[in-house]
Amino acid sequence: MGGTRVAWAALGADPALLDRVSPVVREGALTARLPVIELARACVGACALAAAELAARRTRRPVPEVRVDDGAVATAFVSERHLLVDGRAPVNFAPLSRFWRTADGWVRTHANYPHHRARLISALGLAEEDASVERVAAALAERRSTEVEEAVYAAGGLAVALRTPEEWAAHPQGGAVAGKPLIRREPIGEPDASSHGRPAHRRLPDLSGDPLLPAAGLRVLDLTRVIAGPVGTRTLALLGADVLRVDPPQLPELPDQHADTGFGKRSTTLDLTARADRRAFEDLLAEADVVVTGYRPGALDRLGLTPEALAARRPGIVVAQVSAWGDYGPWGERRGFDSLVQVATGIAAVEGSGEWPGALPAQALDHGTGYLLAAAVLRSLTEQLDGGGATSIRPALTQTAQWLVHGLADDAGQRTAAEAAAAYDPENPAPWLGVAESPLGRLRHALPPVSFRGGPDNWAQPPGRWGEDAPTWH
Repeated sequence: MGGTRVAWAALGADPALLDRVSPVVREGALTARLPVIELARACVGACALAAAELAARRTRRPVPEVRVDDGAVATAFVSERHLLVDGRAPVNFAPLSRFWRTADGWVRTHANYPHHRARLISALGLAEEDASVERVAAALAERRSTEVEEAVYAAGGLAVALRTPEEWAAHPQGGAVAGKPLIRREPIGEPDASSHGRPAHRRLPDLSGDPLLPAAGLRVLDLTRVIAGPVGTRTLALLGADVLRVDPPQLPELPDQHADTGFGKRSTTLDLTARADRRAFEDLLAEADVVVTGYRPGALDRLGLTPEALAARRPGIVVAQVSAWGDYGPWGERRGFDSLVQVATGIAAVEGSGEWPGALPAQALDHGTGYLLAAAVLRSLTEQLDGGGATSIRPALTQTAQWLVHGLADDAGQRTAAEAAAAYDPENPAPWLGVAESPLGRLRHALPPVSFRGGPDNWAQPPGRWGEDAPTWH
């Protein structure tokens, strides 16, 4: 349980609570050269323990036992692959999202969203009608990988050259990441004036009922996209928070991605450049306890949504900003995705075979960072019960990758007594799958891996249609 211990310490939590965690280890779960299952188990375990800790504070009882089952964890870390919508499997990667040979190595592109696909094609000097896999491959084969990386980024697209861990360590962004903790969490703003210079205590009513929902009564404004941020807010919804996802109407989410990460949430659209929609957004902010953003660093600053500005408007707010590369270093303002971070940081090189690059058995950086985000939010809320002002949380996929490549290998053998269990069969994860009827159709989905005694075992509601809810709190 060494990894859980490291994650729990990174959250500034009491190490004595770790004895409440019981892992269930299953051979065959997220098998890889790197310690992926240890990463997944640690992130989920820290999140579940943070939930149990907050539940204990709100019930005035001892911290309930936490059980982290590799079967549930491994299934949840590939939740997007297990989703079925009326029996139909989703398409998780578009044809132009893949590895490509270049003149000197490999590059990986991400073109799932239409605007990213268009920018990739433009950077390569191709017309839309010429953008077949074969034509793109031919164009890339003539260029150096770092040249492609810079040209596609300059056009607003996404492409990253394959690097080894050593090459990433020598890169300026890799060096910047190496100096950062697993998850950055710090106070922001001024103390609440009503508390005479001391941070005000957060007041939450005592908790009761079955199941125990430690985040009940909390309002979470979800400004995230793709996987990492939505997994974090999906987890807060599981734990009872009123989570409202807000997207710009001109930038629809991929339908299957929305279905997978939309459990427990509501979804609305607001154009923050339009006066009426901005007024509705300000009304939401005025009553939000937590704001989670997942756009590239700086993208929302022009709208007055920096952590400092949010804390000034809403003392005691928790602001979580998840990014791919971090909000520092030469790549601090770049967009990114799990698959690209794997390529840049050396993970794809380590997991490759021969000259061919490889990939992790899950988008583990996305999912792991999402659970760390939720854990950090829960821990911040617990600390505020004892007095504490607004809090800034800044997880990044590269920080999680740094831990996976360089930190977890030393911790993987440091386990406490674990329950022995049957091996995990990735082809038959039925015990950790559920079925829900929804406005989107009949959904087969991965069940939540966050589990503690008395807590929820599923979301209270399935996902609805993207953007169809009113921009109001329950």
